[in-house]
Amino acid sequence: MSPLNVAILWIHLLSAIIFVGGSFFIWLIVVPVSRVLAKDERERTDLVAKIAKRFGQLVNPTLGILLLTGVYNATWYLPSFDSLFTTFLGQILLLKVALVAVLVFLVYFNNIVYARRIVKHAREGRLQDLQEVRKISRLISFTNLALMITIVLLSVVLRAPP
Repeated sequence: MSPLNVAILWIHLLSAIIFVGGSFFIWLIVVPVSRVLAKDERERTDLVAKIAKRFGQLVNPTLGILLLTGVYNATWYLPSFDSLFTTFLGQILLLKVALVAVLVFLVYFNNIVYARRIVKHAREGRLQDLQEVRKISRLISFTNLALMITIVLLSVVLRAPP
């Protein structure tokens, strides 16, 4: 592998660590601890929203870097465009790309539609509406985490020796 390929691979891996690791950190650490730190639902929602907003500022460029370096890295597996459909690695890569597209859509959809509603309902003290929106948002978030795990596993398959 050329030094450029190694550098781009490491940038891709670091970006994946930030995005996937940060997402799991928020769901496994920040959200549960927020319940202990803030008993008031408005305060808790505000705390998590501020952390998520800061994480989002990091995620936006990180996702861009992941997508660009991912496209570059994909060229390693494809001797031709046709091989995307005719080889095992090409089909794995195609599945990975499809899952990444779904993941990116769901991340931004959840943020634009549901995260804003959660903050609004919490500030207005509409706890019943807040709980309903959180259920949907939580389902999307857990789906995103499952997609992240699947994408990482597919990446391992792509890197496994023949």
